Amino acid sequence: MSDAFDPARPYEVDPRVAIRPEPFGALAYHYGNRRLTFLRDLALVSLVHDLGQHASVDDAIEAADIAAARRPSFRSALRALAQAEVIRAR
Repeated sequence: MSDAFDPARPYEVDPRVAIRPEPFGALAYHYGNRRLTFLRDLALVSLVHDLGQHASVDDAIEAADIAAARRPSFRSALRALAQAEVIRAR
């Protein structure tokens, strides 16, 4: 099985991650690798919180009503969050 990010697969927030709301978005702290990640968009924060409720990343983006023009940047952000171990495949 590949570890490459695939928006057609289901993802969720890694259980070792705490997400703290901030005025600019949120801070995600991974208790395993001790990495701190800034989420600088409130829509991205909401999307990350809701990922586990959807059958795929693409379904979550659709449900979040992200404008089509912004979807590639959201997929890129989620790919980076997967690489940082903030989110993981289910």
